[in-house]
Amino acid sequence: MKHFKLALAATAASMAMAGAAHADTTWAFNVGGASDYVFRGIDQTYDFSGSGDSGFEVFGGIDVSSGIFYAGTWLSNTGPNDENGVEYDLYAGVKPSAMGINWDLGLIFYGYNDSNGGTVTSAANTLEVKVAGSVPVGSATLGAVVYYSPEFALSNEPAYYIEANAAYTFENKATISGAVGHQFLDNGFYGVDGYTTWNVGVTYPVTDHVTIDARYIDADSDAGALGGNAAVDGKAVVTLKAAF
Repeated sequence: MKHFKLALAATAASMAMAGAAHADTTWAFNVGGASDYVFRGIDQTYDFSGSGDSGFEVFGGIDVSSGIFYAGTWLSNTGPNDENGVEYDLYAGVKPSAMGINWDLGLIFYGYNDSNGGTVTSAANTLEVKVAGSVPVGSATLGAVVYYSPEFALSNEPAYYIEANAAYTFENKATISGAVGHQFLDNGFYGVDGYTTWNVGVTYPVTDHVTIDARYIDADSDAGALGGNAAVDGKAVVTLKAAF
């Protein structure tokens, strides 16, 4: 199943780029670090193997786009020591505009290596379908997104994640943004039918290539079914990112 998912994501990327061969191709690179790695309200760098520490994150990625088509890959650590693993994401999709909405339709594969005796393993590999839309309103942007996974992490059960988000950019180019989302889960497998998460923060472009983001992220207590109560406490996260 792991190899099938990888092949599916790679095929989607290949088809997308082949279909856009006539358009200009643009490559982009990013690298950065964060005080923590929190995804949908759950701490991804929490050390479940014993210490209970929460480590910093180091990440990097490569993106290629041609016309409305895009594809890319992204890497990140998932813990403070070698007992935790590495996450590698593969994604591809299209970004058309229709009906006054900017769409983002794609596939995302979240892959994990089998770490050295840790809790992060390839059993958590997940494929998601993404359908997102956003509308510019002056200096603001309003958006919504739905993710669907036929086999959610660590289970063979389907799951959905829905989110509403908004952002506003000031004249000094600082952007305040926030989101509220709900992860729907299989109650029989996880013991809860889902949880709600939210975040709010400010992003500022330090230079043309470097941005800093300060954000508060939290989730309700039902998120503990996935990450444990200590891994879902509200956190302030600072991220520094360079893009070229």
